[in-house]
Order: sequence, then C-alpha cells, then structure tokens
Amino acid sequence: MKSMTGYGYGIYKSEAYILEIEIKSYNNRYLDISHNINYLLSSYESYVDEKIRAICSRGHLDVSIRLKSLSTPTDLVLDENLLSQYKNSIERISALTGASLPDAGFYTTLEGVVSNTLTIGSEYYKEGVDYALSSALKMLEESKIREGEGTKKDLEALGAKFRASLDVILGKKDEMEAYFKKILLDKYEELLGEKGKDDPRFLSEVAALLVKYSINEECSRLKVHLDEYDKLLSSKENVGKKLDFLCQEMNREINTTASKSQMVEINLEVVKMKDALEDIREQARNIE
Repeated sequence: MKSMTGYGYGIYKSEAYILEIEIKSYNNRYLDISHNINYLLSSYESYVDEKIRAICSRGHLDVSIRLKSLSTPTDLVLDENLLSQYKNSIERISALTGASLPDAGFYTTLEGVVSNTLTIGSEYYKEGVDYALSSALKMLEESKIREGEGTKKDLEALGAKFRASLDVILGKKDEMEAYFKKILLDKYEELLGEKGKDDPRFLSEVAALLVKYSINEECSRLKVHLDEYDKLLSSKENVGKKLDFLCQEMNREINTTASKSQMVEINLEVVKMKDALEDIREQARNIE
C-alpha cells in the first residue's frame, strides 16, 4: 500500500554543472504533473513524466529541475556586419566632432558585436538527469511506501472497529425481529382483541413486514464487504480507487440498516459504524 503524498530529491555534481531534481507529491483523484524545469532541459519533460508514471498512478506532483553551470562550453562569435556599422558611425562622429577614434578593445564592449553561443545540446545533461531523477524517484517511492504503511495500520484499526459494531448488530438482529413482531401483535390485539391473533391473513402480513424490516441481507453484505476490505489492505496493488468504491457500498448498507432498525442498541452501533466508515474514507483518500 502506497500513500499519494511523498517527497523525493536527487542531485548530480560534475566539474561542468550541478543538476538538482525535486519531486513533491500530493493527494489528487488522477495523475497530474506540474513542471518547473530549466529551459536548457525542457526537452526532458516527457522523459521525466514517463519515469514518474512508471511508479505513480494517482496524485498531483510538482517537479522542479534546477541547473547550475560551472564551466559550460561556449564559442565567441563576432558579428562583422554589426561591427562595420559601429565603425562607420564612430568614424563619422569623429570626423564631425574632431574626437579621437577608440581602440579595438572598445568595439568588443558594444552590444551584439561579440556574443557567446553554446556548443552543446540538451543531450549533454543526459547523465545528470538520469542520475538525479533516479535518486529522486527512489526517495519518493520509499516515502510513499513508508507513509502508506502507517495509513494501512490506521485502516486496519478502523476496520476492526467497524467489524466490532457489526458483530454487536448480528447478535441483536434476531432480538430486533422478535421485538418488532411483538409490537405488531400487541398493536393488533389492541385493535381487534385476542380473536385476531391466529388469523392467517394477519400472520401473513406480519411475516411480510418482518421480511421487509429484516436486516439479515444488509448484515450479510456488510460481512462480505469487510472481507473484501481486508483483502484490499493486504494487496500489493494500488487500491485507493477500489477502497473508495467499497466505502460507498458499505455506506449504502449502513443507511439501509439504520432505516430498518427498531432498537436503540442497534442504532448506537450504526452510528459507530458510520463514524468508522467516515474515518476510513478520509484515510483512503491518501492511498494511491
């Protein structure tokens, strides 16, 4: 089980440059990746995303790639046309004003006459990107697993709390049916007297109402859902979405049980189950 929240960092150092990659992961329903990448490394965006998708199926990730050049290979380029224009203009100014002409060094300070151009492409940084990215993803994966194990323990405790309340309800359901039957019989006796107790039509109606207000099916389905819940917690796959769907199904059965319940003891356990389920859903939102 992995959490959707995590942090990863990797750094590569060489004599030519320092490259850092930082990845922060947060909860999100789908996989969403945001980038803050040095412009020299922008061509690696899809490559980085592909590596992230290999270990992340959900979550919002902020990816930052920083680059500090220490000795980047460059070439000096002389713009002869621009230099000629500068020279002609300065000579004209000198002729008009009588000012002396500057030396050659002056021309190199003029904007655009001499410029630096990179002699390398983005592939020059491939080794650094691979090393830093591998380190960052390894740390991210470890932090997601570590936090996921903590969440798993919380979910196991909440599942046990839910199951304890269900066990109480299972022990009370027969008593609830007997209680409901007694209420019906007492009401009928109050209205029609003793003579109506054995009326087949009445007994048939009582049986139909008992079936309608029985919680046997709801309890059986909740037991099945809890077994599936335990399986998901033990699974090595990403189970966040499955847990979310399962919680919806369990909530439906709880609500139906609450609507049928005629006993305070059962209603109290239903409230406990709803509280536990709400905590489960909150924790499940952190699971990838």
